[in-house]
Amino acid sequence: MRIIGGAWRRRLLRFPDSPGLRPTPDRVRETLFNWLGNDLSGLSCLDLFAGSGALGFEAASRGADRVVLVDNSPKVLAALKLNASTLGVGGRLEIVRSDAVRFATPIDQRFDVLFLDPPFAAGWIERLAAKLPDIVAPDGVIYAEAERVLEGCGDWRTVRSGRAGQVFYHLMRRGDADGAE
Repeated sequence: MRIIGGAWRRRLLRFPDSPGLRPTPDRVRETLFNWLGNDLSGLSCLDLFAGSGALGFEAASRGADRVVLVDNSPKVLAALKLNASTLGVGGRLEIVRSDAVRFATPIDQRFDVLFLDPPFAAGWIERLAAKLPDIVAPDGVIYAEAERVLEGCGDWRTVRSGRAGQVFYHLMRRGDADGAE
């Protein structure tokens, strides 16, 4: 898989075969970062189910000030660390071994962008909904991938969405679907 934009454009990411790992396709990442804006300078991003790391590395490549990648698989974490080293990410990227719910309870910082791409049909999005106000800044956005259409998650409502094969992807903002508070 390759990074599609920013400082590391065209650089390859390597990741292991792992059950449930679904790297976000190039076309979907391109759409997402068009929605977010291609320059993420000044933003902090949390990739709560990092997997391949494609979303987090893409955010770092596009200038995010801080990116935290969270995963619980030792094999996946080793690949994330190797990719971070190969890219020369530096101090802007942190890799954390943790269960998503455990990581989200409690944390000291709220993030501007939350990438939420959990294993499908496991109830992760529902389990995390109540914790979102503690991890996402009030004006922050959530990008979520799911096996179905999501109207929202907790206080965040879907404002943009699409579908790629069996994956439904959503951009959510706090408030109603028009983006109003």
